[in-house]
This record gives sequence, structure tokens and C-alpha cells, in this order.
Amino acid sequence: MTFNNKVIWVTGASSGIGKGLVEHFSKMNCKLIISARNNDKLEAIKQASKTPENIAVIPFDLAEIDNLKTVVKTAINYFGNIDILINNGGISQRSLIVDTDISVDKKLMDVDYLGTVALSKALLPHFIKNKNGHFVVVTSLMGKFSSPYRSGYCGAKHALHGFFDALRMEHQKDNIKVTIVCPGFVNTNIAKNALIGDGSLQNKQDQATENGLTITQFCKRMVNAIQKEKFEVYIGKKEILGVYLKRFFPKLLHKFILKSDVR
Repeated sequence: MTFNNKVIWVTGASSGIGKGLVEHFSKMNCKLIISARNNDKLEAIKQASKTPENIAVIPFDLAEIDNLKTVVKTAINYFGNIDILINNGGISQRSLIVDTDISVDKKLMDVDYLGTVALSKALLPHFIKNKNGHFVVVTSLMGKFSSPYRSGYCGAKHALHGFFDALRMEHQKDNIKVTIVCPGFVNTNIAKNALIGDGSLQNKQDQATENGLTITQFCKRMVNAIQKEKFEVYIGKKEILGVYLKRFFPKLLHKFILKSDVR
């Protein structure tokens, strides 16, 4: 697959992985739609690009699922088509289950799962009509195995795998592709912006995240996986071994995580 003349929509584009993807794709011969809640940050990213005329800004909140059909119509109207939707928007969590209010679990599901699903379902008829389309879903290694302090986040990310694996099967006949991208530790602000038990932000970085892949390293590998139309890809350092330990030696993974500093 080539990105030449493609229209690519990136959510969660105002920072971190999303911003890195925009910078990466803006160097290619494609058009971009960039979305997040913060319009000012999105506009700044657009203006910093060498080809701002090829970037459309659509700010919205994934949690407001009743608005997403209108958001999709607006997005399609910008360039007349959408070829790839990169579902990157989301939030993380750092709190023990016993200390986490159920409202935090709900917010994680509303944003990370239901918002992503609602946006994708709203765009799905466009892909079916065109007999072409590619959903790219940024989940996490936490969508394959779990870790303390991330229960709600793990639940939402696991759910994404279930939904999009089914979507891939149902719409292979429509030439619709699904690539699920599972990051390990990437040096972004995801930990700083993670929710704690009362719903406020953690506001501090953790060492594992800080020592993770750079955004540039991650995005290069992610774009390569999209281009190859992979079903599922794990991108990180040694933490990706957890996927295989979970599959073949789940008790060993359990013991290893409990001995690690996972906070």
C-alpha cells in the first residue's frame, strides 16, 4: 500500500504519538485531517507544516458520542473522501482498583472504547460504499495482558481488540482493512495525563514511560505496519515479550509483573 494521494484522519493529534504521526505523514504526498479536543494546538500543528493547505482541523471530544456522526460528515466533506482512520485518541489510568471511583472506569470506557467504536461505526458506511478503507486502532500492550494500576485502561483496550477483530472479519468482503497497533512504553505525556482514582490527573511521569521508545522511533515503525496492512503489531522494547508470556506462560508473566515496578 502507498500513502500517495490518500486522505488520512488522525485522532489524538494534538500531542504525543498523534502529533508524531501528523509530522510523519505531512512529509508524504497525502492529505490529513487532524482531530483532538484542543483546537489551538491543532491549528499550531497545521501552521507548522510545510503544506498546511493539505491539513484540515476538526476538533471534537471522543466522549461526546452523539456528535460523532456529524463530525464524520464534516470530515468527509473536507476532501471528499477518507481512506484511513487512525484511532489514536484516548486516556490512560494509574490507580488501584479499590481506590478508583466507578466514574473513572466509565470515562475510560467512554473515551477509549465507546468513542473509538462510535467514530468508526459512523465512518464505516463510507468505507463500505467505496469498497475500500483502513481502520488503524492504537490500543496498547495492555490490550493483550494486564498490569496493576491500569485496570480500567486495560479493560477498555482489551475491548477494542474484540470489536475490531470482529469488524475485520465482517467487512473483508468490502475490502476494509484493520490494523491494531499495540504500543509498549513510548516517551509521551500519557502517564502525566493519566487519571487517578478520583478522576484527576496524575501529573507526573513514570520512569518506564520516560525510558521508552522516542515518538519518532515509534511512528516510523507504526507507519511501516500500516503500509504493510498488518493485522496486529507490537511496538516497544523488551516489554513486548509479555504478549508471548501471556499466551504460553501466563503464571510466569503474573509473577514477573508482580516483581516489577509497574507504577
